[in-house]
Amino acid sequence: MAEKEINITYETLFDLLRREKNRAELQKLSDTFFEDVDIYIKEKHAILKDQQMKIGMSAIAEKEKTSKQIENINNMLKGLLERRQQKIIDMAIVKSRTLSDTTDYFALLKEEQEMFNELVELLNRSKKKLLLHLITKPEFIEPKYEENESKELETTEEAGSISKTEETKPKIKEAEETEKTRLIRFIYSVPKFLGHHLDVYGPFEEDDTANLPEKIADILIKKGRAEEIKK
Repeated sequence: MAEKEINITYETLFDLLRREKNRAELQKLSDTFFEDVDIYIKEKHAILKDQQMKIGMSAIAEKEKTSKQIENINNMLKGLLERRQQKIIDMAIVKSRTLSDTTDYFALLKEEQEMFNELVELLNRSKKKLLLHLITKPEFIEPKYEENESKELETTEEAGSISKTEETKPKIKEAEETEKTRLIRFIYSVPKFLGHHLDVYGPFEEDDTANLPEKIADILIKKGRAEEIKK
């Protein structure tokens, strides 16, 4: 069986690091990159071990050169992996925020794909846990709502499953963009609340208008908080 050709050299590592530093996108690497690097480093250590058995001034110079090369290789690999990891973290944050499947992840290596998936899962789980914790705090309960009205907004899953939450402006994620919406005008001020996709809406003031998912709009209209604007 022919010996596998390894395309990793000192120069290619330097070039890969330079490209990863200078470009915003995650750079495509060989599918066998980690395996190739492992073989390359082992070869360098084998050369150093052989040089250590030799004597003479030239042998000392060669040993120092190889040792320095190995040190530089380790530093380049560390820099390359750290920059790739930061880009993968940023990609995971975007994925968690948008729930979008449109991003191209072709540059992820198999080992990095596993890391990416775990990060997205962790971010989604942490976000949901934090939001659920926040909406149970007393300071997030709006006194203007009657008790039964608040409960319906918080627990009626079939009607939109909306509740009040953190201090942010209205956000509608891509996951909800395909839902039917209804344009409404607010008759009374309404505090911030969550939609059934954990999207934050509000706060809204009197006479504010908003194009909200139909189920959420129906609840607000039914409770007399808003009225529909006929298009």
